[in-house]
Amino acid sequence: MGYRAFLMDTMTPAERSERMARVRHKDTKPELAVRKLVTGMGYRYRLQYKRAPGRPDLAFPGRRKAIMVHGCFWHRHAGCPLARMPKSRLDFWGAKLEANRVRDERNATKLAELGWGLLVVWECELKQPATLAERICAFLEG
Repeated sequence: MGYRAFLMDTMTPAERSERMARVRHKDTKPELAVRKLVTGMGYRYRLQYKRAPGRPDLAFPGRRKAIMVHGCFWHRHAGCPLARMPKSRLDFWGAKLEANRVRDERNATKLAELGWGLLVVWECELKQPATLAERICAFLEG
């Protein structure tokens, strides 16, 4: 019984549902930070571009380039401390997070097949905006 109690969720199902409902798929803080950076660099873009596979967070249709902003936890950034696994319900979280990773790979492949370039910006990269700006500029101009 003690082992099972250790693995149980600390929130009620209603509290967990309410917290998970607050997780957004667009206009996240990392995405807003990248948008501010790109706009400050003078680039124009489309948001959640429906004509490109995976609806990239930022799309540059004229350049056929896209930027996806990934949260380290949700998209399993390899080697990043923010990509830790939850302590409970490992069977659920393992499958869910792996499905996100597989979907990301599938979308990247589809974009490449259509001739689009893709840059993935990880949440943890936002800690060094100057380095990230250089990387984005090299991607968009290259």
